[in-house]
Amino acid sequence: MTIENVYQTPTSELDQGDQGELIFAGFWVRVGASIIDTVLILLITLPLVTAVYGTDYWQSESLVNGVWDFLISYILPAVVVILFWLYKSATPGKMMLGLEVISLGKTNKLSVGQSIGRYIAYYPSMAVFLIGIIWVAFDKRKQGWHDKLANTAVVKKRRSA
Repeated sequence: MTIENVYQTPTSELDQGDQGELIFAGFWVRVGASIIDTVLILLITLPLVTAVYGTDYWQSESLVNGVWDFLISYILPAVVVILFWLYKSATPGKMMLGLEVISLGKTNKLSVGQSIGRYIAYYPSMAVFLIGIIWVAFDKRKQGWHDKLANTAVVKKRRSA
């Protein structure tokens, strides 16, 4: 009969390979990364919609002012974010703060389907008072609902030795 040490640090069910222990990124650092990403996206999209629609665009009360507005304001940011997740494992804001998005599956690399699913899962995460986003502050793995739905996590990036 073996006696379990109740004081021993619990082991993770994550397959970490040679990476060692993962350090999950907390709420506030992720908020900071999101603010950086939002500013960068706005620096690209706002001049584009103004160039296409003119300054009258800003007087409109419509949610979408046409095909180009939809493509620039909704599709372009989605494509850019998903491509950053696929090729860099992080958006520019996350890269600046030393974070990366990983899969919690057999490999840490996000798949195309996981990336698209994670992006779409932001909508239900934000739908009711941002509770799915705020969830990051209380979860043991610091996962928001979008992370849980896509089986992903945001971790502090390992420094190369």
